[in-house]
Amino acid sequence: MAVQGKLEVTIKINELPAVSSKDTNGWITFEIDCEGRIFTATVKPKVYKKLEDAQANFPMWVAAIAGKLGQPTHNGFVLDEVNVQVFEKKPKEPKQVEVAA
Repeated sequence: MAVQGKLEVTIKINELPAVSSKDTNGWITFEIDCEGRIFTATVKPKVYKKLEDAQANFPMWVAAIAGKLGQPTHNGFVLDEVNVQVFEKKPKEPKQVEVAA
């Protein structure tokens, strides 16, 4: 007998996704292209604002968009119960090369 599990997906992005649509409650739908599979996410305006703030305030950033794998679409999947975390990305310091004298 198989063990029960829960399938969750995490997608990392570093640019602001274009808004596909807004519903009557203000919820925002956008799409993410993951190597040819299109994931459709719908979030509250407050959650989408995290992405807008990152774009406006950080020169480099990354967002982790996580959720349950939802219904299949003709070219991908719907992402259910979406959660967004945004992180500022710091540029890496170049490694210094020591020269032996």
